[in-house]
Amino acid sequence: MTGFNNVGFGFPNFLFAFIPMIVFFGFIFVFGMMIYSLVQKAKIENKNNKSPILSVEAKVVTKRTDVTHHNHNNMNNNTMHHSSSTRYYVTFQVDSGDRIEFAVSGNEYGMLVEQDMGKLTFQGTRYLGFAIT
Repeated sequence: MTGFNNVGFGFPNFLFAFIPMIVFFGFIFVFGMMIYSLVQKAKIENKNNKSPILSVEAKVVTKRTDVTHHNHNNMNNNTMHHSSSTRYYVTFQVDSGDRIEFAVSGNEYGMLVEQDMGKLTFQGTRYLGFAIT
């Protein structure tokens, strides 16, 4: 009689032993990545809080957006919902020639124009404002 051997280390027994381990280690990996991400964000926030607030003369040199599309499937009524989110970035050039890019709000992004000159205020990697002079 041929078929699966459920006694010993046959194929089904191997799967029943191996699959839970994969699921367990996958869960540990995802949970670990979430913890790592939270720790990194906390480190950046702490570093920014300890950095001095600086105001320097700067020029807006470029602007860019990062659009992310999301698809959501509603299993209850078999419909799809599409949405997107946009992140806004502005690059400033200071008098020394260095360029610094900051994430800004959509309102701030819309108010800034390339080649604007003014006073850039920031704290570490945190954008605080730009006043046109």
